[in-house]
Amino acid sequence: MAELFVGASGWSYPSWKPDFYPAGTDSRDFLAHYAKHFRTVELNTTGYRLPAEEQFRRWAEQTPAGCVFAPKLPGNRARMVGEFSDRVRVLGDRLGPVRVQLINERDEGMLALLLGSLDPELRLAFDLPHESWEGIEPRLAEAGAVRVNDLEHDAPFRYIRFRDPPYTDDDLETWAQRLRDVDVPVYAYFRHEDEPTAPQYARKLLELLAP
Repeated sequence: MAELFVGASGWSYPSWKPDFYPAGTDSRDFLAHYAKHFRTVELNTTGYRLPAEEQFRRWAEQTPAGCVFAPKLPGNRARMVGEFSDRVRVLGDRLGPVRVQLINERDEGMLALLLGSLDPELRLAFDLPHESWEGIEPRLAEAGAVRVNDLEHDAPFRYIRFRDPPYTDDDLETWAQRLRDVDVPVYAYFRHEDEPTAPQYARKLLELLAP
């Protein structure tokens, strides 16, 4: 199968001690510890405010080569689009796909604005929960983008968000079977909960997909 990146939606959770982060681990060391186990993580903080360039540099420095961040862009905040592209580029080779969230009903004008304004080299995954967006997948594929959780249409990569825990071993095996047939890179993220279920699910899925 194609290259696989599996992780969690964030890492900075003290409640994950001592089951994932060892007891006594300083919160400043959480990311480095996380990156020893997983090659990717969603960067949701960028959906609330855009961190300074120095913060992006520090995150990149705390992770090994091959580990990538998936930052979030709230698509309804069009004024930050230009600055967003420049800022996330500071991650360098640690920059993975960008999740563009549009929570409202279908707006072709906003989609065109985002596709025309964002750096064309960014890998864009559009998070479009409203049912009115059904059928947009071919339009995204033309732009080199993908819709979150779409495995059916042509796309240069796949972006999967697991939002409905708990997941049984059978659930994860079913997902593993689906992902084995994917021939483009896959990025998959499990939702954060107070208990460290996200890293547990991520580890299990990776085990199921191991060659």
